[in-house]
Amino acid sequence: MNALFARHALLAEGWQGDVLVEWDARGNLTRVQPGARPPIGVARAEYVVPGMVNLHSHAFQRALGGLTEKAGDGPDSFWTWRDLMYRFGANITPEQLEAIAAQLFSECLRHGYTSLCEFHYIQRDPDGVSYARPAEMAERIAAAGQQAGIGLTLLPVLYSHSGFGDQPLKPEQARFRTDVDDVLRIVEALAPLRGGQLEVGAAPHSLRAAGTDQIRALMAALPPERPLHIHIAEQQGEVRQSLDFSGRRPVEYLFDEVRIDARWCLVHATHLNPAEVAQLAASGAVAGLCPTTEANLGDGLFPLGDYLAQGGRWGIGSDSHVSQSPVEELRWLEYGQRLLHQRRNIAATPARRDVALNLWQDALRGGAQAAGRPVGELAAGRRADLLVLDAAHPNLDGVQDTDVLGRLVFCGNDNLVRDVLAGGRWVVQGGRHMAQEAVERGYRQAIQQLRAN
Repeated sequence: MNALFARHALLAEGWQGDVLVEWDARGNLTRVQPGARPPIGVARAEYVVPGMVNLHSHAFQRALGGLTEKAGDGPDSFWTWRDLMYRFGANITPEQLEAIAAQLFSECLRHGYTSLCEFHYIQRDPDGVSYARPAEMAERIAAAGQQAGIGLTLLPVLYSHSGFGDQPLKPEQARFRTDVDDVLRIVEALAPLRGGQLEVGAAPHSLRAAGTDQIRALMAALPPERPLHIHIAEQQGEVRQSLDFSGRRPVEYLFDEVRIDARWCLVHATHLNPAEVAQLAASGAVAGLCPTTEANLGDGLFPLGDYLAQGGRWGIGSDSHVSQSPVEELRWLEYGQRLLHQRRNIAATPARRDVALNLWQDALRGGAQAAGRPVGELAAGRRADLLVLDAAHPNLDGVQDTDVLGRLVFCGNDNLVRDVLAGGRWVVQGGRHMAQEAVERGYRQAIQQLRAN
């Protein structure tokens, strides 16, 4: 029987007691019943929460973590980091990408992400030539997701220019080159892989790399239910470039030129003025926030308080993967705001006072919307994605259910995720991934090969 009895489970309406959770062979939840009696022979858990959605990932950058933390000759910034990232990504093979992605996905699962949106822009070989199968690299990401057992939204990237005004790509960007037709060919090639654990959308890389006419063409050609993501207003340099080119800030420029609605995820959106905050919040689009990467790159802080006050939707991503923990993203999202405003409990409202609960549930809702998949909630018809927390850990031993998320998000650095169900499969048990040894062997081999280049 595909079932689990939870003494305490986090549902959309809050914590509920004695919850029977059942799912079918396709990985869909069929029954979530509070106040149930524990059936004989069904596994039991103390604390169960929905698996988190990671709405922004560049999987290959997992192998770069910790290698860019030496200062250069001048001031370091996102732009100097980007040069290092380009050099690192220049020689990655399809086999290496698959191994790196599998390692990343297994780590994300062990820390509580059960779904991930892959913003995928290495499409060509190191010489900039298309592979015999144009979707070769994207298919490798999908294979890694299947091996690890994570739910995926694949987002092939539109990347045609090096800067505003259709500037030609630089040699180091040759592997990323796509036009609208290229992206649509990759989307079509990935169509047979779509199913319960995989969706396919698309992603104009940024207003620097894709013209607004291209964005409109891609949006019109993609089926209307498919998600669209874009990097926007990540750095002050990008804001200045947009003003110089168009006389408008990036978010203002995008909204003027493209119809932005709930199918969109605007990743980072760090540097917004009050009018742009209101515009984004009213659109129904999701702000894709990646606090650990944004801190690592020195991007800045998203105006969270004002955005929440206007009902804005948001979710979290691990982006460059300096962290694979949703707890760390949520913790630093709140802590960054506390440092900025010099007060506590920013993600609270008079009606919703529990900061950790607000963070977890809001990130679930925004992440599910950005993923374009039925995830983010323990309810019949959603994917069977859940986390069993380690009730024996001192941080959770005997706590009330209403204090569980506060302990999870804001207390200590131990991983409190014990078991993970993703798409109806137990992919993590006792803190270990089902294929951990094989995945780690592949990753080590890929890293050794890259170091030898």
